[in-house]
Amino acid sequence: MDSVECIVVGAGVIGLAVARRLALAGREVIVLEAADTIGTETSSRNSEVIHAGLYYPRDSLKARLCVAGKHRLYDYCADHGVPHRRCGKLIVATAGEELEVLSTIQDRARANGVEDLVEVGGNALSEMEPEIRALAALVSPSTGIIDSHALMLAYQGEAEDHGAAIAFKSRFERAEATASGFTLRVGDWAGETTQIGCRLLVNAGGLWAQAIGRNIDGLDPATVPARFFCKGNYFSLLGRQPFSRLIYPVPASASLGVHVTVDMSGRNRFGPDQEWIDDIDYDVDPARAEVFYDAVRRYWPALPDHGLQPAYAGIRPKVQRPGGHNEDFVVHGPETHGLAGLVNLYGIESPGLTASLALADLVAEELAD
Repeated sequence: MDSVECIVVGAGVIGLAVARRLALAGREVIVLEAADTIGTETSSRNSEVIHAGLYYPRDSLKARLCVAGKHRLYDYCADHGVPHRRCGKLIVATAGEELEVLSTIQDRARANGVEDLVEVGGNALSEMEPEIRALAALVSPSTGIIDSHALMLAYQGEAEDHGAAIAFKSRFERAEATASGFTLRVGDWAGETTQIGCRLLVNAGGLWAQAIGRNIDGLDPATVPARFFCKGNYFSLLGRQPFSRLIYPVPASASLGVHVTVDMSGRNRFGPDQEWIDDIDYDVDPARAEVFYDAVRRYWPALPDHGLQPAYAGIRPKVQRPGGHNEDFVVHGPETHGLAGLVNLYGIESPGLTASLALADLVAEELAD
């Protein structure tokens, strides 16, 4: 049986960031990816936002890794030619009761080390985004946008330059903890299976991380959290593109609300909403546009009838139940589950892309000898 020092399961943005980090440290790394290319699921079906770290509870992994990851990600993009833009965003309050929420967000952001938020209203808000109708807004100048696929290609290229390899069409089926590490059974698209051994194993399976965890013999199944799929649908705007910044409403329970994002070409798109689902489904129902019109017109009344068209959908791997409180990233290393050389990553949703470099550092620390 072939053996390698480290196997990373999943070639999304987190798996690639981890592979890069471990390869740069001199580790021998193979990434197993069931698809035939990188980042085909959550990593390529999101808002492509570099988050500032405003919303998350103080000292949570999301707060710490987002703020640290944001600074590193901007530097990485500049150094590696990854398209990005620090365009800023507005968090808008359209009703009196939402003004208090803006204050809460600002307080939480300060607690997380984000000191650049500014509240604006009246003429200042109108000058920034003339078509927005709101009582006040928080301006986040350190929020930006990024070409997520270009980022993943940069991570992949750097990992491979330092000896890592990606095995596409290679589906994790099962692993068994052994005295020297792990033995994995891996399937291919032709239905053949092979075995490979490793000393270190990282589960960065995204939507499938819980299924992978439950198929590691020797891992206590009680350490695997529940998983829930929260689908986010996006619609693009036809005609004139009025916004140059990101526009967010105050956040809802499981998402940051139907917001305006801007891609690297300047196109405006709206989403995501939240739709709890049981099975993978990336189709966007055109009828959901009616909910979008109502949500968007709260802060942009001039949205024209028939101005939205279905764009794409993504699915967030939640560890919270529908209607439950937002949960933190779940990073289980040996101190949590008792298996040396294993790190499981669960519930890595937003701001996972922003936090990817910092998350990779955390995984490397958990695997340190």
